[in-house]
Amino acid sequence: MMRPLIWVPFLGALALFAVIAWGLYKPADRVVHSALVGQKLPAFNLPPIVPGKPGLATAAFATGKPRLLNVFASWCIPCIAEAPQLLKLQQAGVEIDAVAIRDTPDAIADFLARNGDPYRSIGDDRASMVQLALGSSGVPETFVIDGQGRIVQQHVGDIRAEEVPGLIAAVRNAR
Repeated sequence: MMRPLIWVPFLGALALFAVIAWGLYKPADRVVHSALVGQKLPAFNLPPIVPGKPGLATAAFATGKPRLLNVFASWCIPCIAEAPQLLKLQQAGVEIDAVAIRDTPDAIADFLARNGDPYRSIGDDRASMVQLALGSSGVPETFVIDGQGRIVQQHVGDIRAEEVPGLIAAVRNAR
């Protein structure tokens, strides 16, 4: 009677291992189904953070041309990791604007010098008010904005190389 019970802990550990392995193997869903998708961008007007590059305002997104809005920071390690992908997006003709979160002009200038500058404009959001209004929970996050200034898609985390074609398509389809 006791002999079969000896296998219960082993089978329980094996089941736990299988669940953990499945969770690690399953790819993460990086598209957030935000309540703001389909809504206009919240109103904002951010000053520039680096000399020679304009700040950013909501009006810049209602020009008829879709673009990306990247929320980033110089102190963010995943932001460094996604920098090459942002440069690929820019080289593919995607316009990218940015909101710098809780940062300084010198740190942003250094970040751009080290990692490249794919941004058309960068707004200074030192108090994270625009970040919070966008429903962004951290950095980096990227939003696909259509030509009328509506949020079409929200991408959480750093952009990976395999996600670049999908973002290019999302911007092109966001007319």
